[in-house]
Amino acid sequence: MDRLLLIKKTNGYLKKLPSEKLIEVHDFVEYLYSKCDQYVLREGMSYLSSKSGSLDFLNDEEEDVYTISDVKEEYK
Repeated sequence: MDRLLLIKKTNGYLKKLPSEKLIEVHDFVEYLYSKCDQYVLREGMSYLSSKSGSLDFLNDEEEDVYTISDVKEEYK
């Protein structure tokens, strides 16, 4: 369904709802919008942190920092 048509049909339903139901719909739409907003923010922060290079020092670490001889006590 086309976006504008969907908005128009939804608006028609909203006009017919009683006020208490309209408040519930508003709260739900606000919730959905905040989830979408949080997703965009989270993805943006993830992108920025991946491009910043602030964790690049982790790539320079040796592969095996510890060996089995470093273990003081072995649990079985």
